[in-house]
Amino acid sequence: CDDVVVVVLHVSANMVDQTRHEKEKHFLTADGKEESFPSLMDPPSLDLSVVVPSYNEELRLPVMMDEAMEYLEKRQKNPSFTYEVIVVDDGSKDKTTEVAMKYTKKYGAQKVRVLTLVKNRGKGGAVRMGTLSSRGRFILMADADGATKFADIEKVEEGLESISEKPDNMAISCGSRAHLEKESVAQRSLFRTFLMFGFHFLVWFFCVRGIKDTQCGFKLFTREAALKTFSSLHVERWAFDVELLFIAQCFDIPVVEVAVNWTEIEGSKLVPFWSWLQMGRDLVFIRLRYLTGAWRLESERKTQ
Repeated sequence: CDDVVVVVLHVSANMVDQTRHEKEKHFLTADGKEESFPSLMDPPSLDLSVVVPSYNEELRLPVMMDEAMEYLEKRQKNPSFTYEVIVVDDGSKDKTTEVAMKYTKKYGAQKVRVLTLVKNRGKGGAVRMGTLSSRGRFILMADADGATKFADIEKVEEGLESISEKPDNMAISCGSRAHLEKESVAQRSLFRTFLMFGFHFLVWFFCVRGIKDTQCGFKLFTREAALKTFSSLHVERWAFDVELLFIAQCFDIPVVEVAVNWTEIEGSKLVPFWSWLQMGRDLVFIRLRYLTGAWRLESERKTQ
């Protein structure tokens, strides 16, 4: 019976498709010229890369981008600070790419780049593709809905700075909503609260310990930590955050959790019941596939 389980885990453990479609290797400049994306394995040339995974976000993306660009432009009054925002259109069916390109035309492709995926990969896949195309010494993943105030990047930066020992300059700072849990429980239905605590238990039992909120979409990586973790990432859907942190803990990459402001935004893509079931299944498979060797950690893998 055990052998059958191992065989099933291996057979069903599809590797992530690391290859890029030819259209995904390039971005458009403000005047419509094609240029090639760099690689995460290249040396950094900017201070900060912001990766924004976006799926059918033509309505919510402008609010988030306006806030982010206002903050980043003010911060760039200090000439030593440089940044880029990479909007990853995850195979959207609406005008997400067109909306994002307006920011490229306004600020230039050195500051805003749009990576349009040929097919939908899932949030994890979109974040991974954007991260692999980034130039920053630090890489921030930020949700397109703007649920976390962008200025809270300073909090996760302080969290990263608070880590005194960074092996090979690797460290991760996670935005957290754990301090809001009591309030959210009071507002949720009993069923959704049960699902939430069930998910937290599965995370703790199978994968990640010491992090209360693995799912907040506001995480800051050193470039070295991003390369180490994303090179081994397999999950491309909602549970990818958990696998990233699981990989980080396996490599002894220090992770700090920092409280951030968070507002629930209308239009969430997460359908409660089925998404919780999918994430629960993914958590079990993450642990079992690593235990059985169906998935392996790789210190570095060619990503382009």
